[in-house]
Amino acid sequence: MWYAWVEAQRNLLRAAGAWAALGAGAWGWPALIGADWLAPMLQPRPEVPPFGIASVTIGRRRIPVAERIADSTPFCALRHFAREPGSLPPTRRRPSPDILICAPLAGHHAVMLRETVEAFLQNGDVYLTDWTDARDVPLSAGGFGLDDYVLVIERFLRRFGGKRIHVVAVCQATAPTLAALALLASEGAMPAASLTLMGGPIDTRLNPTDLARFAQSHSVDWFRRNLIDTVPPPYAGAGRRVYPAYCQQAAIAAAYPKHQMELEADYWSSQAKADTEGVARSLRQMGEYAAVLDMDEHYFLDTLQVIFQEQLLARGTWQVKGRDVRPGALSSIALCTVEGARDNVTGAQQTHAAHALCSGIAERRRLGLTIADCDHYGLFMGPTLRNQIHPAVTQFWRAAH
Repeated sequence: MWYAWVEAQRNLLRAAGAWAALGAGAWGWPALIGADWLAPMLQPRPEVPPFGIASVTIGRRRIPVAERIADSTPFCALRHFAREPGSLPPTRRRPSPDILICAPLAGHHAVMLRETVEAFLQNGDVYLTDWTDARDVPLSAGGFGLDDYVLVIERFLRRFGGKRIHVVAVCQATAPTLAALALLASEGAMPAASLTLMGGPIDTRLNPTDLARFAQSHSVDWFRRNLIDTVPPPYAGAGRRVYPAYCQQAAIAAAYPKHQMELEADYWSSQAKADTEGVARSLRQMGEYAAVLDMDEHYFLDTLQVIFQEQLLARGTWQVKGRDVRPGALSSIALCTVEGARDNVTGAQQTHAAHALCSGIAERRRLGLTIADCDHYGLFMGPTLRNQIHPAVTQFWRAAH
């Protein structure tokens, strides 16, 4: 398709941007207002923005946060954001459950969930699945399908041993995370105290959105022919067939223009008010939103078929590497589902459908939240997350245990 041509174009833009910056510096030209907004468009960023969570505020204290890689596979890194115990307020120093946030592999890098990580650092140490851009995974690492995704989550869950943790899965990650926990429960193992599913396609038969209808109206072979491309050199994954990031950028811009426009409006509003902190915040958010990745062909097509076309999880017929996925085996876990009333990515009741599947969980250990005036992105960033969703989930954890 177009991968090599798109990369050549980007390299030319980067070179032009570098020369422009060099020329401006040589002549001592002052920076124009909005130059930091325009530059990334003319000189695409080669790097994913860092999480940059150096500290969080708990009570009236700034608590240092250290970030490290706790575990990894060729396709995913498990990031650990650890609070400094000695800096916590005395009332927060008793051991608290860790939180595992399962980020979606649906186009954006995991840095899109930076605000979610910050919010749940109020509760304990946070672990986050950070999926690798498929263009950077060599062919020697093998393929990566939806079953492999489930096994990665299962591996990360097992590493907690006997510790009881809170698991939070966002968007696309909800179905494979539920599957991984169901597989463990079928073996008699249950490392999680609770599972929170946020805006994810558990049952896409219910109130399908435009995205789901598009996925259901084309064959897997159509997607393979029209949307799959091959990673070119010099990337480590050269030769790997992927659903490329450049296709996803175009699809996201076309399907969800409002969110991009809101980010742009926030930037220019901050510029007009000479709000330097607001400008920096807007630039960071735009960088995170623009950070997209390639997805392995097998994973992308598997997701279309298993989740959107055949709804195997919802129908109770999903098998992962020959093992039956039985959500009804979950019993000692608390289940919370969260939906946005204005979510146009995941349809109404698609996430709440998990309650019917998880029939072994007692009613007192369940909660279904529908957040008024909340779109898809509001579920994991912004004031709705901070002021409504995070407090409600925290209260649910306390009540359930």
